[in-house]
Amino acid sequence: MDIGRRSDDYTKDGTVDLKGKPVLRSKRGGWKACSLLSVFERMAYYGISSNLVIYLTKKLHEGTVKSSNNVTNWVGTVWMTPMLGAYVADAQLGRYWTFVIASVIYLSNCKRASTLQLAVFFGALYTLAVGTGGTKPNISTIGADQFDEFDPKEKAHKLSFFNWWMFSIFFGTLFANTALVYIQDNVGWTLGYGLPTIGLAISIGIFLAGTRFYRHRVPTGSPFTRMARVIVAALRKWNATVPNDPKELYELDLEEYAKKRKFRIDSTPTLRFLNKAAVHTGSTNPWMLCSVTQVEETKQMLRMIPVLVATFVPSTMIAQISTLFVKQGTTLDRHIGSFKIPPASLQGFVTLSMLVSVVLYDRFFVRIMQRWTKNPRGITLLQRMGIGLVFHIIIMLTASLTERYRLSQARKHGLVENGGQIPLTIFVLLPQFVFMGAADAFLEVAKIEFFYDQAPECMKSLGTSYSMTSLGIGNFLSSFLLSTVSRITKKHGHGGWIRNNLNASHLDYYYAFFAILNFLNLIFFLVVVKFYVYKAEVSDSMEVLTGELKDMTLKKTSEAL
Repeated sequence: MDIGRRSDDYTKDGTVDLKGKPVLRSKRGGWKACSLLSVFERMAYYGISSNLVIYLTKKLHEGTVKSSNNVTNWVGTVWMTPMLGAYVADAQLGRYWTFVIASVIYLSNCKRASTLQLAVFFGALYTLAVGTGGTKPNISTIGADQFDEFDPKEKAHKLSFFNWWMFSIFFGTLFANTALVYIQDNVGWTLGYGLPTIGLAISIGIFLAGTRFYRHRVPTGSPFTRMARVIVAALRKWNATVPNDPKELYELDLEEYAKKRKFRIDSTPTLRFLNKAAVHTGSTNPWMLCSVTQVEETKQMLRMIPVLVATFVPSTMIAQISTLFVKQGTTLDRHIGSFKIPPASLQGFVTLSMLVSVVLYDRFFVRIMQRWTKNPRGITLLQRMGIGLVFHIIIMLTASLTERYRLSQARKHGLVENGGQIPLTIFVLLPQFVFMGAADAFLEVAKIEFFYDQAPECMKSLGTSYSMTSLGIGNFLSSFLLSTVSRITKKHGHGGWIRNNLNASHLDYYYAFFAILNFLNLIFFLVVVKFYVYKAEVSDSMEVLTGELKDMTLKKTSEAL
């Protein structure tokens, strides 16, 4: 620490530079550092995934169920590998180096996917998935780390960070869902997949150039080992009695945490069984005795699992955007004058809707709700997620009714058996895409912020990976449901709900089934929320911000009188 500098000039949240030295708040972090983080990574991913179902159908001649399942299986893998990347970041390399190494893997495989055939094609895709495992959970976490929890002003910026992070990366998504899709359909797949590679290379260069502006977290060892020790110790001391006074439980001195730039966590009554891991029994074996802080870190990660489960169903709905929603578009009139719209480009309306919704949410909705709730976030993260879940019910009801209308037009024009193009504009599908974007602004943004915010300080990457695991399992669940429903209805329903000929299918029934599934999931979510206990804040910044909101409200009230 420099002589002459006050301690308040340095961050207090444990962040350091790459050499492990304390960082000056004025020199590193903040929006300046965030502006240099990669936004092209999502463009590269969506540049491949957006039109993949069309590529598999046209180039590899796969049917509706097989092509959709191949897409969702690959996308599911892409969103599951972040758990591995998060482990490496939190335990060994740190977020910065994990992201850099994974980006090299990502970049080296992007360019191959457009020209090689089936076996090597999927080999390249799944190798790319490994690369994304290191980029996705760490880049957003690095961004959030640029704001100090202990500074109320920076905490206020952090509350908006995930809104604007999602806003910025979806610009890359918008380009992928519009310009890249057009290029892939009308120019060629080589160029269409080559441009994301170039964009990714540029973004990695920008990220590396901003290294001196970033704040970093020091890796603290395997989070899985820390949690396993707590669970094993609690089980081995099954018959131990937990003292009523938490001070009698095993805990390290504050100085020990200060040396490691970590924070001590007080004992809580939730998941009380795990407190047995901190009961003194004479042994100091780490698999027999764990500190209260270690126990509470484990509790924090376990408490989020029911919320994670409640996000699987909406993640399954998101999987429909790049599969069945796009396939529907291939059956409709795609012309505006002489211009032919690629079906996959409709995904751009999800992005546009999401971008507009995020701005309206952050600039207006939050400020209006702050006056009522006195919550610096406007509403809680779980309330925001709940609104997103309601949107998903509306989306699938809308999709079901729209599909019913599309099928009626197919029957009217005698196009059921031959599967011909229906003389109905593709924009009839627009509402379900637009509503999906609005749902993302509530659910997806809140989801990534919730799992980051509620994770222990030393497991932030792992916490963030929960939100990506949700998308991964959602895609695998989509594959399972599509195959199962197709098989069952084919056996009992005269050809099944989902056929290669969508005009002879019954996607309206399938979407109605999803609407019911979303309703049941909403009920489950409300039960989970009722029993969920938010973790304690590590600083008093939220209290300061809440006090400022109350003072502002009182001032406006007195002025009005």
